[in-house]
Amino acid sequence: MKLVPLSDKVIVKMAEVEETTASGIILASTAKEKPSMAEVIAVGPGGMVDGNEVKMTVEVGQKVIFAKYVGTEVKLGKEQYTIVRQSDILAIVED
Repeated sequence: MKLVPLSDKVIVKMAEVEETTASGIILASTAKEKPSMAEVIAVGPGGMVDGNEVKMTVEVGQKVIFAKYVGTEVKLGKEQYTIVRQSDILAIVED
C-alpha cells in the first residue's frame, strides 16, 4: 500500500526520539516529548485550497520542523506517519 497526499497535504515520518538525556538518564516512553522534526515522505499537488492557490515548496526527502500537536497520525503496515498541511510546517532543516 502507498499513501498519496491530496491538495496541500504533506506526509512525514517522525524522527526518532532520544531515549536518554545528555546526562545519561533513560527516559520512560511517557516522559518523551513529542518530536516536531520529521522527514518528508510524500507531497500533495497543491492547487486551490479554501479559495487560495497553494504552491508546494517542500520536497520529498527534506527534513522539516512543524508545529506540535498538529496533523493526523496514520499507521500503514508497521510504519507510523503523520499527515500535515504545508502551512503547519515551520521550517526546512538544511545541512
